[in-house]
Parts: sequence; structure tokens; C-alpha cells
Amino acid sequence: MSAIVLAVVNQKGGVGKTTTVVNLAASLAEKGKRTLIIDCDPQGNCTTGLGYIPETVNSSVYDVVVLGQPITSATIPTAVENLWLVPATLQLAGAEIELVGLPRREYRLSYALEALDEVYDYVLIDCPPSLGLLTLNAIVASVGLVVPIQCEFYALQGLSLLSHTISLVRQSLKPSLVIVGIIMTLYDARLSLAHQVVDEIRDRFGDELLEPFIPRSVRLSEAPSHGLPITAYDPGGKGTKAYLAVADALEARIHSLFPTISAIPEE
Repeated sequence: MSAIVLAVVNQKGGVGKTTTVVNLAASLAEKGKRTLIIDCDPQGNCTTGLGYIPETVNSSVYDVVVLGQPITSATIPTAVENLWLVPATLQLAGAEIELVGLPRREYRLSYALEALDEVYDYVLIDCPPSLGLLTLNAIVASVGLVVPIQCEFYALQGLSLLSHTISLVRQSLKPSLVIVGIIMTLYDARLSLAHQVVDEIRDRFGDELLEPFIPRSVRLSEAPSHGLPITAYDPGGKGTKAYLAVADALEARIHSLFPTISAIPEE
């Protein structure tokens, strides 16, 4: 499999992580990139946000990671062209406990993706807001991390914790782990605090900060209730324009970081 696999992570909840996974993936799909979302969060918000009821799906990421079934058996189409989903169900809530006793427990998702015979340009993994075995599986399977950060004071504290966590993962499981991009969410340019948070992130992380920033938007909040990404729900809106532009910035960053493994053909 030659896809660029990215784990979308933040140990702090409520930062727009799932919103970013769905809308960034849809933006890449709209650009013609074959994109797969893997919903590794037991809450299943990616699954419901793309129009599926978790109780009605036949196979899920639980079957892949815990039971060892092929990932193709759990992959379903979405309403967006070039976008597919491996959904989450309530079974995933118990996966952390079940994974403890399994051999090579942190590598289960990685092995499933290595055996994937479908050709994707991107795989985006939505992680729970914690550093459990599901998140570790996502990180180990990925070439890098995408980190959504809400423009508020507590985000800076959460980022310090995440930085420490990344250092630990590099030491024990994934020495090559990098932050591919930091995406600022719920940005309101009228607030001085938002500017302060952005300045702090830019000072600490520089090129890892992707622009533009994702604005606060009622339409972005409404889209999941209709089972659609913002690109389909509000094609001309500011949320769509922002995510499409961030997708461009992400691709440029990936080209610079992984020129030899990038699955994205040069234009």
C-alpha cells in the first residue's frame, strides 16, 4: 500500500478533531485523491457525520483491529466521490481491554493497512481523545500526525501534553514520527486571545502550522447532522474554502517531508 497514512490526534477533546478528519478528507477527495477515513473513536462521530448509523453497519474497525479481519471487508462508500470509510461501532468501546492480551497489540492496524490491496492516496485516522491502544495503533500505522488545536488558552496546555506524548512514542514505538501539520480550528479573528494562541503555536512549531485557519462557522456545526462534509453541505461557504485551502497546504507539506514515499503525483 502506497497511501500517505495520517493520524489525526489530540488528547484534548472538543478541538474539532472529527470535524477536521471528515472535512479535510472530503476536501482531498474533491481534488481527486482517493481517500479512506478510519474511524478509531468509539464515539463513532466520523461514522454518523458521514451519514451512517453505527448500529446498522455489518463490519467495523473493531473487526479489523481486534478480530483480524481484512480491512476491505469493513470499508464502505460515502456520499462523496473518492471518499470511503471504515466505520466505528459501540463494540469499539471494549477494544482497549481486548487488545491488552493480544500479541503485537500496538501494530494491529498497521498490519491491516499493509495488507490493503486497494489503492488510496490518503488514509486519515480519527483517534479518541486519549492515549490508549486505539490511538497508539493509529500512530504506529501512520507516517505522521495532524494535530487540530482550538484557538483557546487550554489548547496550549493540551499541546504541551501532546508534545510529551509524542516524545514517549518516538522512544518506544515510532522513532520516525513527525507532526505533519497543526490545524487551528474555531478561529475568530476578532478575538485577541485567538491571535495570541496562533502566535504561540507559530513561535513553537513554525512550518508545522498550516494556514489558513478554520473559522467558527454555524454551517460547519450543522453539516454532521445532515450526514455530509462541509464540501457537500455548503460548497461555497467559508468553511469549505478554508478546508480546501488547508488541504493544499497539507499536500505541499507532505511533498516536502516525504518526497520519496508520497503517493501524490506531481501536477
